[in-house]
Amino acid sequence: TVLAEALEQWNCSIFQQLFHRVYEITVEIDRRFRQEMWAMGLDEAQINYMAPISNGVVHMAWLACYASYSINGVAALHTDIIKADTLKEWHAIWPEKFNNKTNGVTPRRWLKMCNPRLSDLLTRLLGSDAWVTNLDELHKLRHYSDDDTVMQELLDIKDANKVDFAAWIKDRQGIEVDHSSIFDVQIKRLHEYKRQLMNALYVLDLYFRIKEDGERDVPPRTIIFGAKAAPGYVRAKAIIKLINEIANLVNNDPDVNQILRVVFVENYNVSPAEHIIPAADVSEQISTAGKEASGTSNMKFMMNGAVTLGTLDGANVEILEAVGDENAYIFGAKVEELPELRTTYNPWDAYGSVPGLKRALDSLIDGHLSDNNSGWFHDLRVSLLDRGGWESPDMYYVLGDFAAYREARDKMAADYYADRLHWARMCWVNICESGRFSSDRTISDYAREVWKISPTKI
Repeated sequence: TVLAEALEQWNCSIFQQLFHRVYEITVEIDRRFRQEMWAMGLDEAQINYMAPISNGVVHMAWLACYASYSINGVAALHTDIIKADTLKEWHAIWPEKFNNKTNGVTPRRWLKMCNPRLSDLLTRLLGSDAWVTNLDELHKLRHYSDDDTVMQELLDIKDANKVDFAAWIKDRQGIEVDHSSIFDVQIKRLHEYKRQLMNALYVLDLYFRIKEDGERDVPPRTIIFGAKAAPGYVRAKAIIKLINEIANLVNNDPDVNQILRVVFVENYNVSPAEHIIPAADVSEQISTAGKEASGTSNMKFMMNGAVTLGTLDGANVEILEAVGDENAYIFGAKVEELPELRTTYNPWDAYGSVPGLKRALDSLIDGHLSDNNSGWFHDLRVSLLDRGGWESPDMYYVLGDFAAYREARDKMAADYYADRLHWARMCWVNICESGRFSSDRTISDYAREVWKISPTKI
């Protein structure tokens, strides 16, 4: 996380009851920390903030920062943020501890095993399966983007994977989807900063454009969500409820359901992901800039030939660096722009001026959608427009980024159908440049730079 308040904490009484001896050791660490900080000249307020134990709470991250010799972020942007914000007090004292280790995913599971058709193509073109243990080998295949025969084969592979997924979702959840439509996917833990709500509002906007405005030149697409909410996270559960109600509205409307379908994958975890990711055309990575530590689904999608549609956040920054602006769809406020934007931002301005946004937001409370009189959808609308108390309205800039999101997503859909071979070339570049996001590279970086072990000895 980049949020200091979200780091793990334990009530001292619970910690002491469960781990009495460990708690005694923690108390001694806290005593030595305070003694050391006093000797360095820190004031009492800063020491109390950084101490492993303060205000009846054990702060696990502070304990780890003090005890460890190496502290790393999990994407270049994340590392910058923890040094400048989340752990700035620690960085000020021990800058030498800080380094970056961008996350990675294993190509064995997330390409070789879950996408055998694509794996076979890569092995055949490379002349070996060396890429399985050295994903950088795929870079040698980038020139095939100019080979129309190979690009058509890539499209055929994706289409076959989409047929398989359509059958899987029909068997699992009884939902029929058009495998020839764009498979536009957002699968990740449900959190407001990941902005599944912005995706849902776009779907509502597109529904009304088709239903009420009579738009017919709309690229057919299937919007796929997969998420779980933390047990006590009521607003996240409300967003899941909203997505499912939108699915009911869209999928049961004969004026719309030949163009647009919505699927919420139940009980989402990595096993369904193995079916979804090889079939995905578009990878939704739309978190508020500066809020996503890294992300790994973006890497899995990339190496399976999905194009990223996202903000400049987390590892998206490095994905864009690898593939180039022309092979991704990037939109929205940047992390360095948001502080200034916040000083003048009023979500009501977006509500009144962005085409389609008022209608989509009003549909949450005007009877188009049922929340069984729970008031959840009303709360979602209020969270975007009128948050009170300690919460600022639209604190994750959903409405602020909506116009740019709508424009980028509409362009993406149009591009998909305008030139299928060009789309294939974009996908191919993403596949061939995915080497830096292999967990083998990540582990090698840890081995050499943190653990001081030769990777050949692992």
